[in-house]
Amino acid sequence: MASRSILVVDDEIGIRELLSDILLDEGHHVRLAENAHIAREERLKQRPDLVLLDIWMPDCDGISLLKEWGNSGLLTMPVVMMSGHGTIDTAVEATRIGAFDFLEKPIALQKLLKTVTAALKHGETLPHTEMNLASFGKSLVINELKQRLEQVSRSKNTILLVGKKGGSVELCAQFLRAPGTPWLALNEYEKLATSPLDLLEQVRDGVLFIEEVTQLNKTEQKGLNLAIAKAEKYGARIVCATTFGIPQLIENGMLEQTLLQVLASGALRVPSLNEHREDIPDLVNAMATLMVETQNVDYKTFDIAALNALRNAEWHGDISELETVVHNLMLSTLGEVITLEDVQRVLEQFKQSPEQSALHAPLPIDLTRSLREARDDFERFYFQHHMKLINNNMSKLAEISGLERTHLYRKLKQLGIKIKG
Repeated sequence: MASRSILVVDDEIGIRELLSDILLDEGHHVRLAENAHIAREERLKQRPDLVLLDIWMPDCDGISLLKEWGNSGLLTMPVVMMSGHGTIDTAVEATRIGAFDFLEKPIALQKLLKTVTAALKHGETLPHTEMNLASFGKSLVINELKQRLEQVSRSKNTILLVGKKGGSVELCAQFLRAPGTPWLALNEYEKLATSPLDLLEQVRDGVLFIEEVTQLNKTEQKGLNLAIAKAEKYGARIVCATTFGIPQLIENGMLEQTLLQVLASGALRVPSLNEHREDIPDLVNAMATLMVETQNVDYKTFDIAALNALRNAEWHGDISELETVVHNLMLSTLGEVITLEDVQRVLEQFKQSPEQSALHAPLPIDLTRSLREARDDFERFYFQHHMKLINNNMSKLAEISGLERTHLYRKLKQLGIKIKG
C-alpha cells in the first residue's frame, strides 16, 4: 500500500508512540496530536488520509471534535474513534456523526491494521473538501436561510434564488442536492429548447441549476416550463437564479408570465456577505483550508486583527471578492501568520479609485421632471464627469463625446457649464 498521512490524536503519550511506531513500520507518514486544539491545527494545515481519534481527552472529547469537523465541512477523511471505556451507545453515536469505525483499547495489532486498511480504502471514495453552506458559520441569517431552503424544498421541486452576482446562490443550490446525486450547472441554454426531458434524465434524482434565468430566450423559457412540469416524474429538482428582484422581473417583462408565476411562488432571497459579517472569520478560515488542500498553497493562519479587518471591510463583489482577497493573502504574505498589515496591503489593491467609484454612483437625475429637463440633467452630469477626469481638455472631451468643438462649446454654454482654463 502507498504511504498515507495518518493523524493520531490521543492524550496518552504511550498510546501515541505505540501507534506511531506501528504505522511508521507500515510505511505511513504519521502526525501526532496530544489534544483537540493541536488536532484542529493539524487538520487545517493538511487534510490527513485518516484520523485515529481518542474519545476521552482533557480539553475536548473526541465526539465533540468529530461533530465540529462535520458541521464545518472538514470531515472529508475517514475517522476511527478509539476508547478504553467505549460503550455500544458511544460507538453508535460516533458512527451516526460520521466516524468510519470504533476501536476499543487495548487495540490488538491485527485489528488495528485491518481497520486502518479498510478506512484508507473507504477514504478514496469520499468527496474532497469543497465550499458549502456549512462553511458559512453559525449566524442567525445563515441558519434561517438553511431552514427556509429546507422548508420550501419539502413542498416544491422548483426554486428561484435571488441574490448578488458573485454571491452564495450556487452554494444554496448545492445545499438542496442530496449527497451522491447528479448535479448539472447548465451553461448551454439551447438544450432547454431542444431536449428538456433529456436534461431531466441526466439529473434524475439530482439538481439542474440555471445561473441566470433571465438570459433564456422565449423558446428556452418554454422548454424550462416543460421541464418544471415533468421534474417530479424524474425525481429532479430545478433551481433557477437571478440577480433581479421579483418587482423588476414583473415590471420589465423579463420572463414569460406562466414561468414567472411558478418561479415567484418558490422564490427566496439570498443575503449578501455584508449582511452576515459575523460569519466572515469562519468563512476565511474555510477558504484558506480549501486552498491548502486543493491548490498546493502553503498553510498560513490569520491573526485576530486580520480577521477583524476582513470582517469590517465592504464586500461589493460578495463571496467571490472575499475569496480572491484570501487567495492573494495566502500567496503573497511572507510570514506564516497573516496580520492586519497584510490585509490592509491587499485590500488597498482592491479599493476603487474615486474615478471608478464615480462610474458606479447613482445618476443625480430627478425622473419626475419633464423629459427635456431630465435630459439636460443627464448631459450636464455627463460633461462635468468627463471634464473632471480629463482636466478640462476640450479636444479630448470633443473626441469622447463625438461632438465637433463648435457644437461642444455651444452645448456647454446651453447647459450652464463654465469652461475653466
